[in-house]
Amino acid sequence: MPTIRITQAATERLKQQHLQDKILVLIADDVGGKYSLQGGACTIGAVFTLVVLDKQDPDYPIQLANEAGVQLYSAEYDLYFLAPGLVLDVRNFQFAIRDDAQQFETPVQVVNGADMMATHNRGLTDSSKSC
Repeated sequence: MPTIRITQAATERLKQQHLQDKILVLIADDVGGKYSLQGGACTIGAVFTLVVLDKQDPDYPIQLANEAGVQLYSAEYDLYFLAPGLVLDVRNFQFAIRDDAQQFETPVQVVNGADMMATHNRGLTDSSKSC
């Protein structure tokens, strides 16, 4: 099982946003998946989002083990872009991720999965954030 270290700062931020006990999915936000509405070829493997769900999505079956007890999942496609040593942290009051190979410059957004699915099903994307 892949692992992610969730720092104390990130754990506190999850609690502040009432996300500690939610089901979360970490996605590569490149318009490649059903919860992704932004990005494109220029952001593949560089922009990530945490999706808040009411129940586990079978399309994201890989649980990311962590000592914080957060129910965090992903998919093989999304994890492809991440190296060992994955860390969820807070930088400049926003979630951020890094791994042993890189620190991603773009903050990790938090979005509601039901809202993303409704928008996706209407065939819409966030054109202001696409390339």
